[in-house]
Amino acid sequence: MEETQANSGGADEPIPFMQQLMDNPFLLLFIGVTMPTVFYILWGIMEITAIPIAN
Repeated sequence: MEETQANSGGADEPIPFMQQLMDNPFLLLFIGVTMPTVFYILWGIMEITAIPIAN
């Protein structure tokens, strides 16, 4: 029984944040869809504001 506890590697240790993030496939899907969308929208807004006004 003690051997099992010794090999567990400290089961009472808290799970690191990045491991929790990488273990959640739906959160990764949400981030993978949302981040490019936000960047493309911001890029589009920057391009539109960079167009000179016609007189």
